[in-house]
Amino acid sequence: MVALITGASSGIGEATAERLAREPDAELVLVARREDRLKKIASDLPCPATWLAVDLTGTEAPGRVLAHLQEHHDRLDLLVNNAGAAWRAEFGEGGWENVRRTMELNFDATVRLTEVLLPLLRSSAPSSIVNVASTAGRVARGGSGAYSASKFALIGWTDALHLEEAPNRVHVGTVLPGFIETEGFPAAELKAKLATRWLVSTPDKAAEAVLDAGPGGQAERYVPRPYRLVAILRILLPGLTRRVLGGGSARVMTTKTGADAADADRR
Repeated sequence: MVALITGASSGIGEATAERLAREPDAELVLVARREDRLKKIASDLPCPATWLAVDLTGTEAPGRVLAHLQEHHDRLDLLVNNAGAAWRAEFGEGGWENVRRTMELNFDATVRLTEVLLPLLRSSAPSSIVNVASTAGRVARGGSGAYSASKFALIGWTDALHLEEAPNRVHVGTVLPGFIETEGFPAAELKAKLATRWLVSTPDKAAEAVLDAGPGGQAERYVPRPYRLVAILRILLPGLTRRVLGGGSARVMTTKTGADAADADRR
C-alpha cells in the first residue's frame, strides 16, 4: 500500500504515518513544510518512507508532489489530506483576510492537490482518499468562523466527491476530529479543567479513524465517536445549540491554537 499523508510533521499526520507504517507492505510519502521533522519521522518508521518539504498553498506545490510520487512510486493507494491550521478571530476583527488564508490552506490546497493526484488514484483503484475535516465543520463557535467555514466546505465537497468517484472505485471518506491534543492545538486550557478534560482526544485515535474512513470504507468517522451527537443536535435543535454555544460553555471551550501562537511570536 502506497499512502501519501499531508501535514505529516506532527499531530494527526505524524500519528497516521506511524499507524499506517504497521500495515502490510506499507510505503509512505510524507508531506509537510518542516524538512527536519519529516526526515526524522521517515527515518524512524518501520517501513519504506520518502518525504517532501513543501508549502501546499504554493502555486507549484501539487505538481511537485505528483513529480515526487512518480519518481518513487508507480501507484497511489491512499491519499490523506490532513494539512490545516486555525487562526482564531471574530470576523469583526480578523475580517476577510483571516477567512482567505484559512480557506487557502484548509480547503483550496486540498482540492488542488486532489485534482492532480486523482488520475493516479483512479489507475490504482481500489484506492481511497481521506479528508481530515473537523467537528467544527458541522457546528460553528464564535471566534472560529473562518475555520468552520473551511471545514464546512471541505465536508460538502467530500460528500460530493464520494458519490462521483464511487464508480471509479476510489472511496472518499471524512474524519471529523473534535478537540485533539497536538502541537498546533495544545488543549492546555481544556485539560486544566475537570469539566472539559474528557473532551480532549489523542492523535492515535484520529489515526485509527483515518484507517476506518480510508481502507475501511466508512463514509465518515467522528473522533471521539460521541461527538456525532453534537452534529445531530445542531440539526434537530438549532436554536438550543446556538444558545448553548453563545453562553458560558462556549468560553470554556475556546482555546488558543498553534497558529495563534505563531502569529503572536511574529507580532
